Amino acid sequence: MQSLDTLASPPEAVSLVGVDWGTTQRRVYALSSGGALLRQQADADGALACKNRFAESLGAALLALQAHPTTVVLSGMVGSALGWVPVPYLDDHVALRDLPAHLHAVPRAVGQPPALIVPGYCLRDAHGQPDVMRGEETQLLGALLLGHGDGWFVLPGTHSKWVQLHAGRVVALRTYMTGELFDLLGRHGTLAAAAGTEAAPWDDGAFQDGLESAQHGALGQQLFGVRARVVCGDMPAAHARAYLSGLLIGAELHDVLRHSNGAAGAQSICLIGTPALAQHYLAAAAPLQMRFEVLDAQRAYVRALAHFQTSLGTP
Repeated sequence: MQSLDTLASPPEAVSLVGVDWGTTQRRVYALSSGGALLRQQADADGALACKNRFAESLGAALLALQAHPTTVVLSGMVGSALGWVPVPYLDDHVALRDLPAHLHAVPRAVGQPPALIVPGYCLRDAHGQPDVMRGEETQLLGALLLGHGDGWFVLPGTHSKWVQLHAGRVVALRTYMTGELFDLLGRHGTLAAAAGTEAAPWDDGAFQDGLESAQHGALGQQLFGVRARVVCGDMPAAHARAYLSGLLIGAELHDVLRHSNGAAGAQSICLIGTPALAQHYLAAAAPLQMRFEVLDAQRAYVRALAHFQTSLGTP
């Protein structure tokens, strides 16, 4: 018979579960009472796939993680009009550290722990144009708690978010549809026909050419130039996707520099994301005299969850 001393110790109990609930993807994290990440999983049960079944989907995720938390914290599109409960946006008066005081409870399902949604932010620019984010505020809170203070942050992705923080508050927000445009233009329409297949080798020179072209005219005109370069023989079709990526990221970076009066290029910018998402921004940095410091998005998110855990007094 095996002695008690050699038996495997039981797994550490899950205290809090955090769910980063995007439009098409979902990431679930289980934390210990001390805020350490115990387990995680990712799936395709995003907000669009969960219409009218959010409680059931959350229950399935908790079961898959074998988690019985005291509290669940949800962020992202789960709080949008597409989500479980529409949660009103916060404005720039609410500091990131104060997010725990603004969590929104969802109807509690039988047998499930309380679930609270993190609200997003809505800011308007000098012309009254609104911009919004949901989910990124949680990563920004984590970055702040990890020692990243005032300055510019970028969270690249389908919709790239540029955020300026001052004294722990969001004071500027700009969203660019860079990732979505790259996907759509690379798959549909005349540019897709000129670009060839996704399997074509990446060409760094074409990417840099796209960056250079981004400063020479309106994006709509420069986008047609991708096709024109191919059909006129100035660029092989295999290089079109790299060129398009450089053009779109270049347009984004030039616009940020212009609207920040160069301030975004005068200091190191915290890029919150994965190495895969960061690589093209890092490649674009040197020619534009911009500097990025990469912070792992998961690390920032988990740190924010630990803050919610402490603020809520979750055992």
